[in-house]
Amino acid sequence: MTSIYDEQGKQIPCTVVLAEPNVVTQVKTEETDQYNAVQLATGSKKEKNTSKALQGHFAKANSSPKRKVVEFRDFDIPVNLGDTLTASDVFERGDFVNVIGVSKGKGFQGVVKRHGFRGVGDATHGQHNRLRAPGSIGAASYPARVFKGMRMAGRTGTDRVKIQNLEVVKIFPEKNLILIKGALPGHKGSYVIIEK
Repeated sequence: MTSIYDEQGKQIPCTVVLAEPNVVTQVKTEETDQYNAVQLATGSKKEKNTSKALQGHFAKANSSPKRKVVEFRDFDIPVNLGDTLTASDVFERGDFVNVIGVSKGKGFQGVVKRHGFRGVGDATHGQHNRLRAPGSIGAASYPARVFKGMRMAGRTGTDRVKIQNLEVVKIFPEKNLILIKGALPGHKGSYVIIEK
């Protein structure tokens, strides 16, 4: 993350996103696929690491193999197969966008970190080393089981997360950079999907 200053001198925290040019690898229409969508691909990938089916798919668009392929429904910009879209073609300063990414993985975590349980705090009676424990999880002899969805310790993070209504603060078309206000999901260098 970084921050910039607006015209009034107010500091705006923002995330820098490298928006490499995207190649249109497929255009879906109502007649052929029963819905309208555009498939965009970005990143580079070695041909030997790409399946024959995908090699043929990219060859139709006169493109080399790509690492990431994403489909966008009801795409409002008219495009043709093989076209290249840049950040400045799609986004403008002041646009509000949704950003989808995979959140940072935190491994196996207890209930305090994972679900926000408060723990016992400063309790003294009967508490030895159980300050951050989940406590009782079941009922009595009826229902004699633990209900599904009970909040317990477990793997945390690496979930698909969508953050809505983030503002595009600035675009650098010559460097393919977008500055988006606020934090985005995922670690540094991870892929994110930006949609209007």
